[in-house]
Amino acid sequence: MFSSPGPQALSWDDLAELLPLQSEEQLLQLRQEGPTNAQARLRLFGRPESEVRVTLYRDHHAWCPYCQKVWLWLEEKRIPYRIRKVTMFCYGEKERWYKQVVPSGMLPALELDGRLYTESDVILQALEDGFGPLEAGLSDPDVFPLRQLERRLFRAWCQWLCYCDGEGAHSAPAEQHFARIARLVEEALEATPGPFFLERFSSADVIFIPYLERMNASLAYYKGYGIRQQHPAIDRWFTALEQRRTYLGTQSDFHTHAHDLPPQMGCCLASGGAQQRRVAQLIDQGPWPLEDPAVIETRQTQPEGAHIEAVSRVLRHRERLIALNPAASPAFDQALRSALTLLLKPKNGPIAPPAGTAVGLRYLRDRISVPRDMSLHAGRLLRSALETTAALDSQEQPAPLPVQHRRDQNPIPFLAEA
Repeated sequence: MFSSPGPQALSWDDLAELLPLQSEEQLLQLRQEGPTNAQARLRLFGRPESEVRVTLYRDHHAWCPYCQKVWLWLEEKRIPYRIRKVTMFCYGEKERWYKQVVPSGMLPALELDGRLYTESDVILQALEDGFGPLEAGLSDPDVFPLRQLERRLFRAWCQWLCYCDGEGAHSAPAEQHFARIARLVEEALEATPGPFFLERFSSADVIFIPYLERMNASLAYYKGYGIRQQHPAIDRWFTALEQRRTYLGTQSDFHTHAHDLPPQMGCCLASGGAQQRRVAQLIDQGPWPLEDPAVIETRQTQPEGAHIEAVSRVLRHRERLIALNPAASPAFDQALRSALTLLLKPKNGPIAPPAGTAVGLRYLRDRISVPRDMSLHAGRLLRSALETTAALDSQEQPAPLPVQHRRDQNPIPFLAEA
């Protein structure tokens, strides 16, 4: 008797047939009117395009913390706006057209009624003047001291993350100082009846979101320190944010932040202890969701359709993903289809990829950028499928991600397909 063959990788056409049928027009409508998303070029919130007064210039990677602040504010206020995307320097060359608009190249920038603004706080003040505050204004007596507290937390984080490495005594004061300031943040949160800094979500929360999100990721990865584990009020705040579709549309994951921060910060120094090494390996290699109390990445349950989102985004860019991958194209094509087949038909079990493709699969695993490419849960599922498939070939890992720049993530090859 002949043994029956194991599961086979689906063809690209077969994979596409398992996805919901959406035309380009439907996708465009969803990006414009649906939940907050990183792919939109125009957001209307049910208003006619003729009413758009705002253009936001932000980074292609949806990573810049100052861009996230303005992006969130616009989404929360439901202000119709256009988006023009610009390359951050560590990812590639800044576009010439943008240097003509903003000679400094600074991001974000915003046009309101034809007038240009730069620096995120200046932009938010201009938006408040034009559209009213988000619950409470930047200069509100309840908000202004919170802005100062956020800066204190930022400085304490930078001191620990960028100037203290190893397990020696010199790192302990920096950790203790950060913990003290984080406790002051907790006290501010506990002074209100709800989970936010004021009674309702406000500009104060928007001010804290970008860097607290990056602190949560980077201190786990480089120090083995769990902010959400150590500071319950901050955990409750994050959990409340994860109920807001606006936040979920801008939220990144630990892997993206941990590896995009070094070129932005100058360096990120690892403590090197057993806990830190264990957490860093989990963030880099899984399994996902991450299973360590120091790695509370999200408390949001996985939404339905996250696997569909992951496969859809890969299919949209598959030609460039295959062309740019270091693995040989025909073999990597099959390996990638094997991983996507596992996502759509998990009951059939993983499919062994062609020999020698593990590095190529892990190369892609390491370059999923959240939320640029897809949402956090979709990114988790795709990383997991790529790793599970790669492990059937070998344990070989790709070269470490660069830390001086991230030009391996240059957006230019993908712009025509965005």
